[in-house]
Amino acid sequence: MSFRTAHRHGYAVEFSPYFPELLACATSQHYGIAGSGSLFLLESSPQGVRPVQKFDWNDGLFDVTWSENNEHVLVTASGDGSIQIWDSAQPRGPIRSLREHDKEVSGVDWSVTRGEQLVLSASWDRTVKLWDPAGSQSLATFSGHQHVVYCAVWAPRIPCCFASTSGDRTLRVWDTRNPQVSKLVLTAHDAEVLSCDWCKYDDSLVVSGSVDGTLRGWDLRRPQTPLFQLDGHTYAVR
Repeated sequence: MSFRTAHRHGYAVEFSPYFPELLACATSQHYGIAGSGSLFLLESSPQGVRPVQKFDWNDGLFDVTWSENNEHVLVTASGDGSIQIWDSAQPRGPIRSLREHDKEVSGVDWSVTRGEQLVLSASWDRTVKLWDPAGSQSLATFSGHQHVVYCAVWAPRIPCCFASTSGDRTLRVWDTRNPQVSKLVLTAHDAEVLSCDWCKYDDSLVVSGSVDGTLRGWDLRRPQTPLFQLDGHTYAVR
């Protein structure tokens, strides 16, 4: 089962938390180097995958995340340094565009813990920003990475906590109540770290993916050495 986004290169795919058959796909022209981007909403069924809606933006789109409190709302990350908030019930364009980053936004993530409706954006300007999707400006900026920040992901069960990964080879853990300094910094790989994700069942377990082609698991209580390493990929793990 597959779907080809004509004249677009896919960068991120996310299932809807409300409808198991609905996916969002963030895409860019020319591998994101130039041109525009599109957000596709796709419906999967035993007969295949079909497009439901398509939203265009004037720069490449590199990531997408669904709202956790509104089944129609999504956020995308763009090459022009902005994030876009879309409402699939209002198909004419984004309901809001928020731009504070100086360079491309490479990742976005909507908080999943109860009581928080906040969005993270990770950028090539070496920062992560915290947003209230209903607001007009960021709530905080997290600096500390020495290279491009590729990914920022909320902890699924720890309020105010997220992890970020960077081209500086590190994985950092942050508390949004103290943006001045990260809680933990660990050198996760010998090459750029492109992605990370939290275990949904163990608050201390985070997995990182790298340009070196490996996945590593980390116990944040004892981060001196990885719990495991998964080899086998020929190319970078994103």
